Amino acid sequence: MSAISQRMANVRACPILTIAQDIAGFKKQGKNIVDLSVGVPSFLPGQHVYDAASKALAADSGCYGASKGDEALIRAYLAQLAVDGIDLYGEENIVTGYGAKHLLFSVMFSLFNPGDELLLPAPYWPSYIDIADLTGVKVATLAAPVSADYKITPTQLEQAISPQTKALLFNNPSNPTGAVYSKSEVAALAEVLAIHQIWLITDDVYNRFVFEQTELSHLLHFEPQLAERLVKIDSLSKSYGMPGWRIGMLAAPVELTNAVIALNSNSVSNIPQVVNQAATAALEGPQTIHQTMCKVYQDKRDIVLNALAGYREIRCPKPQGAFYVFPDISGCYGRVFDGAVIADDVTFAGQLLSSEGVAVLPGRLFGEPNSIRISYTVEIETLVEGLSRLGRFISQLQDPLTTAWMLPK
Repeated sequence: MSAISQRMANVRACPILTIAQDIAGFKKQGKNIVDLSVGVPSFLPGQHVYDAASKALAADSGCYGASKGDEALIRAYLAQLAVDGIDLYGEENIVTGYGAKHLLFSVMFSLFNPGDELLLPAPYWPSYIDIADLTGVKVATLAAPVSADYKITPTQLEQAISPQTKALLFNNPSNPTGAVYSKSEVAALAEVLAIHQIWLITDDVYNRFVFEQTELSHLLHFEPQLAERLVKIDSLSKSYGMPGWRIGMLAAPVELTNAVIALNSNSVSNIPQVVNQAATAALEGPQTIHQTMCKVYQDKRDIVLNALAGYREIRCPKPQGAFYVFPDISGCYGRVFDGAVIADDVTFAGQLLSSEGVAVLPGRLFGEPNSIRISYTVEIETLVEGLSRLGRFISQLQDPLTTAWMLPK
């Protein structure tokens, strides 16, 4: 007799976190690894955040908090939404959670019935698929290949919506590609969505990291009435250097927020008060970190793109946000390294790690097996070293005809 439920039988652990643990193991063994795999911000919160946390600890009562979230944090988040041009919600529309991932799970659990269809542009963040599997949601992907700069089109969206479609999940800026939809592109998608009565889930986790644009456009900027069926998910993890604090924010219609609050009350109960107050301080305090880090990440992005541009085997659209590049490496497939054929993204990433000690993520984790994801949040010296090793690896790839005598018969 199976010891676990059927719903868990085929569920995998988060592949990115699993790989991160493997890399940490290599480092403990003394291996010289340049880790360009996991997207962890390269900065910490300001001192005012730690001061707020210390104050909360000193005043700790040991009591439960509200499953909805602390009122001060909710007000701070509403003020931030207003600054972003989204002044459409009240306190009743906001819920906090243990990061964006927890809230995505809560939304899918609360919004979908088993078999309901979710439209998902690909490439995508792997947890979307895993959470959908856990909650019984059927995923229909919309291909956004490298030739389209990793973006879907309004026509493509229009054709994909069917009577079975319950919702679209829209991530902008994108993880893993760094793609950012322009103002006109967002407006065109919003026009299509205004016609079709489906739910919308926007993953806005990277909305503070947008390059060469003065502001990021949101669907609600063009069609405010979409707020009646739109779920907006934010996080403090990336924008404030607080991934380990686990703070996510959700804005949605009251019917859904009440469902998520009920789910919180029967699962996590509440976010700890120390975390609530730290997050409030982050939202209410100085916001200059965003501008500073945008410039830092834009410079690092350019370093990566300049390095990749020297290889004819690589194609990579210029990402306009987040802190990833997602180069198409299919031009390397079929070539030979150290007697072994580079058959796909997995063998490319595996050989790169074993031979050069550079960790990147295979694109198939994100629904695109012709690519790899490179995170450039590391220090510049480390980034340059990793790119040098990557270049050395690519330069050693040989045409199979010239190495045929080396291959096993």
